[in-house]
Amino acid sequence: MAEPTHHDAQNDTAARSEWTAARRVVVKLGSALLANRETGALNSDWLASLIDDVADLNRAGREVVLVSSGAIALGRQSLGLPKGPLDLEESQAAAAVGQISLAHAYADLARGHGLSAAQILLTLGDTEQRRRYLNARDTLLTLLRLKALPVVNENDTVATTEIRYGDNDRLSARVASMIDADCLVLLSDVDGLYTAPPGSASDAKRLDVVTDITPEIEAMAGDAGSELSRGGMRTKVQAAKIARAAGCDMVIASGKRMNPLRAIGEGAACTWFLAPTDPVTSRKRWISGQLQPKGAIIVDKGAEKALFAGRSLLPAGVREVSGTFDRGEAVIIRSLDGRDLGRGIVAYAKDEAARIIGKKTTEIAEILGFAGRDELIHRDDMALNRQHRDES
Repeated sequence: MAEPTHHDAQNDTAARSEWTAARRVVVKLGSALLANRETGALNSDWLASLIDDVADLNRAGREVVLVSSGAIALGRQSLGLPKGPLDLEESQAAAAVGQISLAHAYADLARGHGLSAAQILLTLGDTEQRRRYLNARDTLLTLLRLKALPVVNENDTVATTEIRYGDNDRLSARVASMIDADCLVLLSDVDGLYTAPPGSASDAKRLDVVTDITPEIEAMAGDAGSELSRGGMRTKVQAAKIARAAGCDMVIASGKRMNPLRAIGEGAACTWFLAPTDPVTSRKRWISGQLQPKGAIIVDKGAEKALFAGRSLLPAGVREVSGTFDRGEAVIIRSLDGRDLGRGIVAYAKDEAARIIGKKTTEIAEILGFAGRDELIHRDDMALNRQHRDES
């Protein structure tokens, strides 16, 4: 595995090819950048500079989708809600009010560049249920074809705790995967991933490039930084996993400057998470991007080797099943020593799967009373983690 390169927090001299070659870009911007930390008002000048950058990219023939937080932060100010955590009903009310202000701001700024802004509100099911995923993807791709500027946000007005993403880092990665984006930009209050929290250690170094997300990389990630921002560095690394699995490069860059996208093009300091050169197919991309697996399938060593040799998962190679899942839902495929090998769409409900694990395919009909599929998870319905291929 190539080691991540360390870099001092200063500007380079030129943009990376991953940026200059990207034709379709998803940009995520958080509440801490959009809303003034003290007053909760919209940072209008900053947002105008971002839309200037977007217009420049459009004129260069590049497509941009924005994933924008900020509705709750703006709405709480309009409603006079106090600082500090809000309960679910207050958050939904704030989102309902703030979403209107935010949409108007985007529409007005985009119109100044001859662009039409479009609002897309997504819930968890829109990326986890295949039909809704395809519908959302088609809408986004049609908007891009029509030269509009899609602005995506989670539908905070209706999403409950159990059915929400909870942060726009992972939502943006899922959107990038959905539309086959070349590059995902996470604009943050820091200019990348550091070996230690900036300011906490004199020897903290920014990582210039990450080519594999190891446990060491994950350990460097911190938690949420402010009450305006749900996502911290930990969710950004999780977003990088989703993006890389989809063949999409990701960059964490500072949003605490005017024209932040132009700065990336000028070689500003940032951290790049580079995708493997062999992106998975669209269906496997969707599977690898599933947010909430319903259970886990524990496989033996022989099954593990067979999976990475391109074979389907048969009941005979399974030692244990856990969780509560139905036929057609996503599960984690896990090794005996606890490694997550990948994810798959299971062909049997949990109770049925538990009855046939360790059995031969010829025994399935007799055990269950009907002739189901030979495979517990077909190879076309799974997305394996490439980093574990050599370990198997």
